[in-house]
Amino acid sequence: MNGFDVLKERGFIYQLTDEEMLPKALNEEGVIFYVGFDPTADSLHIGHLLPVMAMRNLQQCGHRPIALVGGATAMVGDPSGKSEIRKMLTKEQIEYNANALKNQLSRFLDFNEESGAELVNNADWLAGMNYIDFLRDVGRYFSVNRMLTAESVKQRLENGLSFIEFNYMLLQGFDFYHLYKEKNCSFQLGGQDQWGNIVAGTELCRRKLGKQAYGATFPLLMNSQGQKFGKSVAGAVWLDESKTSVYDYYQFWRNVDDADVRKLYGFFTTLPMTEIDEILGSGNINRAKEILAYEATKLAHGHEKAKKAYLAACSNFGFADAEGKVKTTSQVTTITAADALADLPTYEVDGAELAEGIWVIKLFADCGLCKSNGDARRSLKGNALSINDVKVKDNQYQISEKDLQDGAIMLKFGKKNVRRIVVK
Repeated sequence: MNGFDVLKERGFIYQLTDEEMLPKALNEEGVIFYVGFDPTADSLHIGHLLPVMAMRNLQQCGHRPIALVGGATAMVGDPSGKSEIRKMLTKEQIEYNANALKNQLSRFLDFNEESGAELVNNADWLAGMNYIDFLRDVGRYFSVNRMLTAESVKQRLENGLSFIEFNYMLLQGFDFYHLYKEKNCSFQLGGQDQWGNIVAGTELCRRKLGKQAYGATFPLLMNSQGQKFGKSVAGAVWLDESKTSVYDYYQFWRNVDDADVRKLYGFFTTLPMTEIDEILGSGNINRAKEILAYEATKLAHGHEKAKKAYLAACSNFGFADAEGKVKTTSQVTTITAADALADLPTYEVDGAELAEGIWVIKLFADCGLCKSNGDARRSLKGNALSINDVKVKDNQYQISEKDLQDGAIMLKFGKKNVRRIVVK
């Protein structure tokens, strides 16, 4: 199966700038394409993975991806999908973040020097550009009236759009033009909210180069409740283990809504759709979600860490498979759960502090199971907190050495969010 057919079958296609020529190009030619990432943090999160997985699929079909890090555009801020201006970052912060993103992207993309993916930074061609030259060479091709019709601009006009953000469309359009001119990159992929920026880029390529450029967007990824996908109890789900543990990453996928499972398999695993339908056709939705969680975690963190997260979850919540095996086409792993508890997300407390007693509300907030003391109070009132599988009823309870079992204390928020508390 060729590139466009793969993306369409797995659910990646939402809008196309050319519904006739783009599918033909992706199914017949080795297309160079790009996706942009603004380095506003030093880690990708699950929200970034939709374009990353599309890039991976296209690369495996023989097309060549360019990951564009917006070292210059991050200093301006993309208004798309935002209700207010983004925080301005220093050049040093942006450079640090860009390097971190490449390391994470390399888990999904092949960056070999000869024909693999390439990472570029638009600061290399935008940062030193003369503003007057830019207005003359690029600005004259953009109609303000048309720019005002872009959804990303219209939404922000209600709350206030700064002039610096209004320029963002010109800068992204110029990125596309530059990559086409210098690297023969003729195709851009982006989120649904990037449609106006992508179209602006294809138009600039046509007018300045006299060449046909293409663009496509992904659907806005929402869960079955209509909420933006990628948030957990603690907030964004990151690929950086110091921000989101591998166990919590696994549990995020294990706990997705039943109605979303097939869609998420298509987006975030590499299993063939025929095999996915067989898994779901078994009728065992819990087993299907275990395989989804394992496969998604394996892509982000590797087989060994995915295995440990699976075992740690099973040690707490039981095995879905009576034979005690992780069964997928790509990897079959026999369970050995002796050390599984040690791989649960762990939070250390001072021994002297534990001996005196730690307020239950404070510890649930400090260890990251709750966002704040107030959130912990509300969760306790809702009967959602437990210590060693016993529900907490007293909001003044002091957790102490008496709660230690085999050298640890198990805190839970709901059924699936766990922290193993140990003494430093």
